[in-house]
Amino acid sequence: MSPYIYMLLLSSLGLGTTITFMSSHWLLAWMGLEINTLAIIPLMTQHHHPRTTEAATKYFLTQATAASTLLFASTTNAWLTGQWDIQQMIHPAPAMMITLALALKVGLAPLHTWLPEVLQGLNLTTGLILSTWQKLAPLALLTQIPTMDQTILTTLALTSALVGGWGGLNQTQLRKILAYSSIAHLGWMILALQYTPSLTLLALIIYIIMTISAFLTFKLNKTTNVNSLSISYTKTPTITAMAPLILLSLGGLPPLTGFMPKWLILQELTKQGMPLMATLMALSALLSLYFYLRLSYSMTLTSSPNNSPGTTPWRLFSPKPSLSLSAFTMMTLLLLPTTPTTMTLLTL
Repeated sequence: MSPYIYMLLLSSLGLGTTITFMSSHWLLAWMGLEINTLAIIPLMTQHHHPRTTEAATKYFLTQATAASTLLFASTTNAWLTGQWDIQQMIHPAPAMMITLALALKVGLAPLHTWLPEVLQGLNLTTGLILSTWQKLAPLALLTQIPTMDQTILTTLALTSALVGGWGGLNQTQLRKILAYSSIAHLGWMILALQYTPSLTLLALIIYIIMTISAFLTFKLNKTTNVNSLSISYTKTPTITAMAPLILLSLGGLPPLTGFMPKWLILQELTKQGMPLMATLMALSALLSLYFYLRLSYSMTLTSSPNNSPGTTPWRLFSPKPSLSLSAFTMMTLLLLPTTPTTMTLLTL
């Protein structure tokens, strides 16, 4: 792909998200989401492979369904209340339809089935954009909707956390595992959204940092499945030694950065008088932790069966880690002590 076209598509992604961020009218918000969708589809199909074409088709059909539902719900709300403003979504029926449409756009369970299949058909760079940037605009709209009934958000959050944990247990493809990890983290974000939106923002920022670190690590090693992780040490020993810490941070283990949002969300649920929900969410985190531990085991404690000549090409391949990978890895591992400062900045 030409660099000029590539920059044009990336600029369109930024423009679509910015329009959605700045809009208070449902038509403008819908327009920003559509610009986002149309900009990422050429990025998905840039390698002209049947799997990328299939992934782009699935993504387009899913996003078109969600966008049409959102447009219908916003039109219905304008017909019932006479308002197009996002903050005036006061009728329960359109509010529920828009919540479900945005849940489909972002990949919340039980509307998640497209996400692992689409992510599996993409390369790691486009998959990273889909897992991070494409979630910003729908989550911004979910934050602005004054929902009347919190039951639907709680149900979506708990279902996403459980499905994200169960779904990744039997996967061998790294992109599918990261897709289910994304679904589980979205469950935590949505659960905090109805009580403390600043916690959702914190969880989203930390999730993006950790996901960038994981994707860049796999991209550097050129690995896309669990079996190929066993030869990572011969290619990049230092990065392979740091990768289990990145994965355990995604799982939410202390004293790593990923523990921060889970800890604060569980604390908030306890303050809201929801100990049962906090217990279920903590147990669902154990499911995700299992497949993160499985990846860590494959990278550090196993070696691929090979003969002596077979190891030569792997040893000759010595990619250099980028500055961005180093920076995001450090943030993934070392931000937990900054929790009080972070919370102070988010509540300003």
